[in-house]
Amino acid sequence: MSKKQEFSTVFKEEMNNMGLHFHEEIYDGIVDYLGPSIYDADASLVACSDPKELETIKTSFLIGKLGLEDSPRLDEAIKEICHALGESNNKKHRTTFYYLLTAIFNKEAVFHKD
Repeated sequence: MSKKQEFSTVFKEEMNNMGLHFHEEIYDGIVDYLGPSIYDADASLVACSDPKELETIKTSFLIGKLGLEDSPRLDEAIKEICHALGESNNKKHRTTFYYLLTAIFNKEAVFHKD
């Protein structure tokens, strides 16, 4: 099983545990966007306790990649995802985190392949 398939399995389990359905093409687009960093044990996870990391997610992903305007709603969405994935869960996978943010803001089209 390839690393990508391994991460896909973990992602699917996380989504199923939350009772959510997902679109595989969007997941694949997020994996491609994140590149090889998702295979690094530290970089593949989101630390919700690190304000600097959450700010980077907001500026690089939400504003930079998804093209959203900076607003308090971005911070609220990040906090919602941290809560949804479990406050005590220190293994919040970046692909799942970004997928959920993409869905919250209805920006799936960013990751559709033409």
